Amino acid sequence: MADHVDVVLEQWHAQRPDLDVSPMAVIGRLSRLSRLIDAELRRTFAAHGLDSASFDVLATLRRADPPHRLTPAELMRASMITSGAVTQRLDRLESRGLVTRTPSDSDGRGVHVTLTEEGYALIERVLPDHLATEHRVLSALTDERRETLAAILRDLLQSLGDTTDGP
Repeated sequence: MADHVDVVLEQWHAQRPDLDVSPMAVIGRLSRLSRLIDAELRRTFAAHGLDSASFDVLATLRRADPPHRLTPAELMRASMITSGAVTQRLDRLESRGLVTRTPSDSDGRGVHVTLTEEGYALIERVLPDHLATEHRVLSALTDERRETLAAILRDLLQSLGDTTDGP
């Protein structure tokens, strides 16, 4: 069964048979999958009054050891949002009572971001729904194929410099 990318590849082969368009088979599918998966995740987050970046901040704080507190820099490094989005997200989450920002005891200029009880309760409700969405999105793959795909994608990410020194 052909997909949209197969059609694009056939068209390029017809128009430019001199070019190796095989990378489009992977990159095109990754791009299309990213958009489709993002849409599924957005629906899940929206059902809980969140967007993906806000979910990521709350989930990152929840993953941190109690008292579920990080500096904004630690939060940025440990999450999947950009530095420019951290302050904006924290402002929104703080206004909703989901996180607090307090001055650092050791550094007068530093700040700690802490998950509030309400934020903790929200992420505890959202996480099972989020995981159910991810399981549904990946349901066409066996566990073995998921593991293989995860390993291949890790290799690609690492080859592009997306590595970490620890958890």
